[in-house]
Amino acid sequence: MPADKDSLFITLYTDADVHGELAAKVRERGFEAWSAYEKKRAGLTDDEQLEYAAEQSWTLLTHNIKHFEPLYRQWHAAGTHHAGIVVSQRLGVGELLRRVLRLLNRVAADEMRDNLKNLAEFAERRTQR
Repeated sequence: MPADKDSLFITLYTDADVHGELAAKVRERGFEAWSAYEKKRAGLTDDEQLEYAAEQSWTLLTHNIKHFEPLYRQWHAAGTHHAGIVVSQRLGVGELLRRVLRLLNRVAADEMRDNLKNLAEFAERRTQR
């Protein structure tokens, strides 16, 4: 069932490039999240992944920066709407989860809509002494 378009919180959809257990770990912390594997969509192309996520009003998380940044620009230029794209370099599941949780706690669904964010923005900042 599609997420409520007026929902405050992002519903996360991880594509096939993202570790399969991440979505379950996010759900364990009280957020909505689904993986391409759970939804039997792992074989979709990048464009199909984004189309599916957009249809559901889910924000797509991927490690495939090389393909999704241009795809974001194409959709933006065409005026095609989506619930957002989050890109990230490959990280261990623990660090990836920490960054995703920071994103989910700081960015509302309406802020994410038609936007692209890099999880590097949500890395823990170490203060210098």
